Amino acid sequence: MSLIFSQLLDDAITEQAPFERVWFASEQGVPPSFSYQVNFPRLELVFSGEYVNQVWDKGQGSQEIRILPGQAFYIPPNGWNKPQWSTDCSVLSLLFGKRQLGFSLVSKRREDPDFFDVQKHSIMARAGHVTEHILAALNVLTEDPGRSPTDNHLLLALLTSAQQLLGASATERPRGADLFHGICIYIQENFHRPISRDSIAHRFNLSASHLSHLFREQGHMRLADYISWVRIDRAKFMLKKYRFRLEEVANRCGYGDVNYFCRVFKQKTGLTPSQYRALSQPQGEGQPLTGA
Repeated sequence: MSLIFSQLLDDAITEQAPFERVWFASEQGVPPSFSYQVNFPRLELVFSGEYVNQVWDKGQGSQEIRILPGQAFYIPPNGWNKPQWSTDCSVLSLLFGKRQLGFSLVSKRREDPDFFDVQKHSIMARAGHVTEHILAALNVLTEDPGRSPTDNHLLLALLTSAQQLLGASATERPRGADLFHGICIYIQENFHRPISRDSIAHRFNLSASHLSHLFREQGHMRLADYISWVRIDRAKFMLKKYRFRLEEVANRCGYGDVNYFCRVFKQKTGLTPSQYRALSQPQGEGQPLTGA
């Protein structure tokens, strides 16, 4: 699997870079339902077709962008985008987690409601690696209107760094560790969906018991606890940043029942969502809301 993604990175470096255009997402504005918003940076490259997204533009508000082959799309931490998946396209995503680097290749046909080709891979990312500094520079550049040509130089360095990490991982990491971190990234991407042990096991072609064993062995925790941790962490972010009602926070974090969400939140944090939100606001800026 690593050979596939190594070849894709090589193609991006030799055939696409310098990119004709680099798009940037933003954390401003209110993300629509079912948008992608995670706490780590992402880079998306289109290899064929047209990749349509809803994003936030500082001058124009929410808008639709169409990303073509030879262009790049960078999403900073907590930035959001909502893919439309309404056209034929093949998209490579690089997901820069704190401890892992994830790769996802998705192909979609306009007339097909499902994705016909999805491939995922993950490797460990070393702390202090040059990739962290490149990402930090790109995050600063997100707020700079005069990005070109610095954005292209940084993206080329980022792709080269990712390719080097991918090559080194082929001999350094056991498969179980990479599989575990790949599943972690998948959960962090899809926490807002109704994921479960069985659905994740099916997605990664594992038995449910093997999946549970993998989390106990590699993560020293239960799978259900990790899913709850990711969801509650994102709920805390939403409670602090947005004025969503509790029902919407629950729904955006994968909880269909707001009362159950409130019970889990208090169990994990010692506070109700309303109490957490009130304590997170600057003095004198309390927000009225309904629910527990």
